[in-house]
Amino acid sequence: MIRVGMLSYWHVHAEDYTKQVLEHPGTEIAAIWDEQPERGREKAAKYGVPFYESLDDLLARGDLDAVVVDAPTNLHRDVMVKAAKAGKHIFTEKVVAPTLKEANEILRAVREAGVKLTVSLPRLYDSYTQAIRGVMAEGTLGKLTLARVRLSHGGAIAGWLPDHFYSKEQCAGGALIDLGCHPMYLTRLFLGLPEAVTVSFGFVTGREVEDNAVSVLQYENGAIGVVEAGFVNPHSPFSIELHGTEGSLLFGFPEEKLLVRSSRKGDGWYEVERNETLPSAYSQWVGHIANGTEAEENVALALDLTKLMEASNRSWEERRQVRIEELEA
Repeated sequence: MIRVGMLSYWHVHAEDYTKQVLEHPGTEIAAIWDEQPERGREKAAKYGVPFYESLDDLLARGDLDAVVVDAPTNLHRDVMVKAAKAGKHIFTEKVVAPTLKEANEILRAVREAGVKLTVSLPRLYDSYTQAIRGVMAEGTLGKLTLARVRLSHGGAIAGWLPDHFYSKEQCAGGALIDLGCHPMYLTRLFLGLPEAVTVSFGFVTGREVEDNAVSVLQYENGAIGVVEAGFVNPHSPFSIELHGTEGSLLFGFPEEKLLVRSSRKGDGWYEVERNETLPSAYSQWVGHIANGTEAEENVALALDLTKLMEASNRSWEERRQVRIEELEA
């Protein structure tokens, strides 16, 4: 049995990960730490485990094998470097860190300690992503020229997002670094890592972070990636568009059907069956711990996600296109 420490309930998905820990037959919650002690004590009482005011004290427990990190994004580096150095396997909410330099510090500590790291990038493993990867592998779309992925909700106008999700200090951004992570890593999956990024932010509700965002990824081969995210669109469906020299693919317009049209497959649009969903990132993490394997693709995409988010934030702050090679490693 893998004994897990829950490190903070700051993130809106922390309870979801708690459920995964409790429901997985190979894991159990052994302790809780939270940067807000009152919240941490409440969760510890709820789940019947000890609460630690000191992160160091929790990590010093020899019977603790692993941690789930849902701390504020600006604490990720400090929390995860400490956890790795204490020999604890790490499952973390995205993003790994707000900057490439911090993310590399975490990955260095993970490698040196020999612990297993997996990042929550759930849409990598959904059925539509597996089906899209299959279509791409067949060459049905030809050479990809454009990918557009959109994810949005109305949390900022409906009032159900917690106030701290609008903290630039804690989150390192708004809609793009939160919801936009999903379309960003999917666009990266489909097109690869771009050479440059240009972003536009909107502030519909007047908060200090953006609630409406578009990031445009520029590729050396002429392809373009468009990543869209927002907190101000309650009826905007999650959608994916891929366009290439031989065909196009649509998903979520608005039904969750995967439609393809290709000059290699005749004239009309046809529906592609969705593959089975792969095991969750959490389940994969448990498997890596048990089997001594590495989440190579997951971690590589997570590192690129941080690069793209840092470049996007810099693009807005400096009002210019930012090349990935400019980022400090």
